[in-house]
Amino acid sequence: MDSTNSVGGAGSLSAIMNQIDLGPSSSVQLMFAKLQLAQSAIAKAGAEQYMTQIQEIQDEQKAVADMISRARDLQNEAKNADSDLSTMPDDMIKFFEDRGLKFDKTGDLKTHNAEEWDYNIKSLTDYQQTISNDTQTLMVYLQDFMGQYNSYLQGANSAISQSTQTLTTLATGR
Repeated sequence: MDSTNSVGGAGSLSAIMNQIDLGPSSSVQLMFAKLQLAQSAIAKAGAEQYMTQIQEIQDEQKAVADMISRARDLQNEAKNADSDLSTMPDDMIKFFEDRGLKFDKTGDLKTHNAEEWDYNIKSLTDYQQTISNDTQTLMVYLQDFMGQYNSYLQGANSAISQSTQTLTTLATGR
């Protein structure tokens, strides 16, 4: 487990609470506010991790969209070529291999006819759909963390407000 999320690590609840200073008072309300602020910090960190993952997937989606466009261009080239073939560039082969995607390997690894390009494009679009689903799942998790963050922050603000009212009441003798 990452030390920033462990019980005593830098991102742990107790470590975060030790960093929060709400003044010299040790009222229950301020202690609760401190706990709520620490929980909101943990939720915020979780949300930031999901935002980073979403950004990485969105970058991958752009790369896949580019590959699909290039593959379609190569398919059209094969349809219009005298040999009915077009050549898959090395970077495209590497893209398929790096992601474990299947592509047509009939005959020459690099040359494909229009039908073989259909297979290659299908592989890319299936991959695109998979990462699109991953993004949607991560967005749900992100929304959950944002909801937690807002809830904890609202709880902290409420506890601080109640503490202020209590101190005002004590100070004015009402």
